[in-house]
Amino acid sequence: MSAELVINVTEEESRVALLESGQVVELYIERKRDASLVGNIYKGRVIKILPGMQSAFIDIGLEKAAFLYVADIMTDIEEYYTAFLENDNDKIDLYEKSDITPDKTIPIEDLIQEGQELLVQVSKDPIGTKGARVTSYVTLPGRYVVLMPNVDHVGISRRIEDEEVRTRLKSIAIEVRSKGFGLIMRTASEDATKEEIQKDFDFLTLIWENIHLKKDRVSAPSLLYNDLDLIFRSVRDFMSHDVERLLIDSREEYERINEFAGSYFSRILDKIVLYEGREPIFDALGIELDISRALDRKVWLKSGGYIVIDQTEAMTVIDVNTGKYVGKENLEDTILKTNLEAVKEIAYQIRLRNLGGIIIIDFIDMEKPENREKVFSSFMDVMKRDRAKNTIYNITELGIVQMTRKRVRESLGRTLSEQCPYCEGKGFVKSPRTVAYEIFGKLRRMNLQQDSTVMINANPIVAELLSDEERQGLEGIERRYNIKLIVNKEDNLHQEHYDISIL
Repeated sequence: MSAELVINVTEEESRVALLESGQVVELYIERKRDASLVGNIYKGRVIKILPGMQSAFIDIGLEKAAFLYVADIMTDIEEYYTAFLENDNDKIDLYEKSDITPDKTIPIEDLIQEGQELLVQVSKDPIGTKGARVTSYVTLPGRYVVLMPNVDHVGISRRIEDEEVRTRLKSIAIEVRSKGFGLIMRTASEDATKEEIQKDFDFLTLIWENIHLKKDRVSAPSLLYNDLDLIFRSVRDFMSHDVERLLIDSREEYERINEFAGSYFSRILDKIVLYEGREPIFDALGIELDISRALDRKVWLKSGGYIVIDQTEAMTVIDVNTGKYVGKENLEDTILKTNLEAVKEIAYQIRLRNLGGIIIIDFIDMEKPENREKVFSSFMDVMKRDRAKNTIYNITELGIVQMTRKRVRESLGRTLSEQCPYCEGKGFVKSPRTVAYEIFGKLRRMNLQQDSTVMINANPIVAELLSDEERQGLEGIERRYNIKLIVNKEDNLHQEHYDISIL
């Protein structure tokens, strides 16, 4: 499948879109004011241990303390390998198993103490009200390999399926690495030469040496290593042999990328192209439209069916509906066709929106078990293209699929949007008629004096309703309390808000 990387750079932010067959499948945005922390390495200090949760708070110099789980101190070696490999999230074949894997029964309070200084790396950005998540296992991703200091293992991505290639890479890895360093051979190393892999390894070990030197000179909390910015990470992680072109609209960043690539992986130099068109690059390629659609709650399918995506704090729920599609044959066939069409769109939206955590997909109920199996198999197939680690559980009799997807950064919706100040995240506001009836209730509870004049300031929609359809209710209150009511339209008032004052 042909792919290209499109990079848009402005003073405020950098945006990277991965296109497959001309369609945006992944989108990353990094704003100068709140760049990602994932991959950064800190010298931190333990400020509080929570034995009941087997975790600890670590001060790494940010506004919120970072969170360290006991599993991130004692994780098994395979989890360690995949901690930072967003592009190599398949299980990794391990060689040279060691007996240093720790006993997982040791409680966190026996491993670390309050006030202790630790070298930690951010594995998840702060999300919502949560601080960053950190791990004591450090990994340094390069173009072809991932360096693991203080570990004596070699791993090879299972995305590399050719046994001859795997054997060759294992031999190279064992030959180039130094004692005390483990290596993962990334998917991009499949067609790399020994010299390129050696160069990558030497570069990463130099970075590690500099981190160690700095660690001894500073006190906690301190930043020891700042990971590459979004543009360089994209070049490092996405420029596989599948990507035929990197198109960027900034001459300054174009020159930086060429210098970076020339130093560490010159074979991609001929793929880097400067975009010089007059129309903004994301507009010219239709990417802006895709971004806009990625914020919609409802996504229409070509057949006339649609899916609804609701993202809550705990999980994301995706619901499939037939909508306008009525089919040509029987109901079961109509439902099956809608579900199969929805499968592709759901997989696409999960990647595009970077949905993570728990995801519940409610397909339309299917009576036949073989149809449920068709839908589930189709979903499993399309999700194989996803770079993020995911676990998918079998479809239920009600057509529900449960899955988890690794969440490292905020979703696209959370990055580009904020909670609605009107509904405060509920997704609904009180109807004008409900607000009108609330006003009636408040008037009846007020201690109104006879012959007084009362002013009602309300949102124009509510005020219009009070003056028209609900006028009879107002007149009834006027007669009952012998008062005069004046309704005033107030453009600046929220639909749920109103003000009642006695003149």
